Amino acid sequence: MNLKDMTGLQIMQAAAAGKLPLAPISKTIPMQIKLAEEGRVVFEATANETHTNPLGGVHGGFAATVMDSVTGCSAHTTLEAGQSYGTIELNVKMCKPVPFNKTLVAEGKVINKTRRLVISEGYLRDETGSLYAYATATNMILS
Repeated sequence: MNLKDMTGLQIMQAAAAGKLPLAPISKTIPMQIKLAEEGRVVFEATANETHTNPLGGVHGGFAATVMDSVTGCSAHTTLEAGQSYGTIELNVKMCKPVPFNKTLVAEGKVINKTRRLVISEGYLRDETGSLYAYATATNMILS
């Protein structure tokens, strides 16, 4: 596969299908792509003891990284072959502490796209729909 010839959606779907390796950050912050469609991605993410903050809970950077990933990857699904993106703004609201060793579902959705910018939002929830984090992001399209 030549990534330069693939659309963002094709790249994300190939990664979800295991045909492309996941980004190295997914080893540091355990997450995997479960679904990729135009303007939307769904990941699973699980915090463990390596993500502990000085007070003994899950560090806020765990949720922030997951939110950056799903908002960025949802933007990626809208890109043409040869385009890339970069996060220029990320706003994360922590709603409650992320638990250890519990798989959470992270969803990213594009809410607006222009010629140069993609705005998206992300949610980190458990299986009951309880919200742990919410984010909005702006990504610049790079050609």
